[in-house]
Amino acid sequence: QLRLVESGGGLVQTGGSLKLSCATSGDTLDGKTMGWVRQPPGERREGVVCIPRVGGAWYYAPYVEGRFTIARTGKDTFMLQMNSLRPEDTAEYSCAASERDACIGIYYYWGQGTQVSVSS
Repeated sequence: QLRLVESGGGLVQTGGSLKLSCATSGDTLDGKTMGWVRQPPGERREGVVCIPRVGGAWYYAPYVEGRFTIARTGKDTFMLQMNSLRPEDTAEYSCAASERDACIGIYYYWGQGTQVSVSS
């Protein structure tokens, strides 16, 4: 079973940048849809970005488009680059994966989450 571990969260000022990394093990990342999900304080979990398993549209939530970038960085790793951060980006961020073909917000494998806090 695929296991995921995030790293790179922390505290940053408005306008700053952070890079989150997701390291996987236990199974191959090949052939998996992979993405990042976040949960702001007191709110529901929401999808942020996603790379589909097969060809098709990558997903970027409207509120991060142009500021956040997802990329696979190695055989077992992928990352989330976050620029121009805003206080409303404060959330727990989790990397996730599934065997679903497209980015439909359904994941079967989850990391434990890493906190990102943006001060105003």
